[in-house]
Amino acid sequence: MGVALIQRTTRSVRLTEAGELFYGLVKPPTRQVLDAVQAVREVQSKPAGLLKVAVSSIAERFISGPMLAAFMEKYPDITLDITITDEEFDIVGAGFDAGVRLGEVIEQDMIAVSVSEDQRQCAVASPAYVARFGKPLHPRELVEHRCIGWRPRIDAAPYRWEFTENDRDFDVSVDPALTTNEMGMMTRMARAGAGITFGMWETFEPYFATRELVPLLEDYCPSFPGFYLYYPKRDRQPLKLRVLVDHVRSAGRT
Repeated sequence: MGVALIQRTTRSVRLTEAGELFYGLVKPPTRQVLDAVQAVREVQSKPAGLLKVAVSSIAERFISGPMLAAFMEKYPDITLDITITDEEFDIVGAGFDAGVRLGEVIEQDMIAVSVSEDQRQCAVASPAYVARFGKPLHPRELVEHRCIGWRPRIDAAPYRWEFTENDRDFDVSVDPALTTNEMGMMTRMARAGAGITFGMWETFEPYFATRELVPLLEDYCPSFPGFYLYYPKRDRQPLKLRVLVDHVRSAGRT
């Protein structure tokens, strides 16, 4: 090339300004060539390979079992690698083919396909807790109750519970008596009468039917867009990902 594209030191390797320019120009056509090679290979092939998906722990419908079990039955040559995580990160940079998150936190440059109905959050407690301590009538009263909180990781502050009043959103910073990063434990502790917890309506819905939990503060918990399977825009997606997208779309119509 007659010019340095890479600058090396004893500690690092990085592109020079010329290298950044060269890389930016050759990346799109290189990607097209790789996609073309893959497309030709797929003409006579079946969907196969490793499919890595990062999924939110509260995407109940996607991870509940039936949707993915049906996909595995239909495409036995595809190996699924599902990572349950609530951290927000670059799925492409981390080596994932796709992710499942609430629509509001998905980057605008991604393609997104709905995998759930509209969602709704709510506060819940056991009938025994309500009988002993009463119901909060307004979200602000939660600070006077024993609460079971959630945090995505050990170095994060507990999640602030979000509500809406008169079309205005606000949050309440409860002081949890117990904090965990696992929704299952939150639900079990609430069912045991340990306090009020907060999460997705569909997570708690089975326990409403059995009267193990009762919803609280419903007037302050409107619905919002739900979960989406999302993945980066490319001229041609890998066949293994395309069939997952088609499967999710088909499941949404049934």
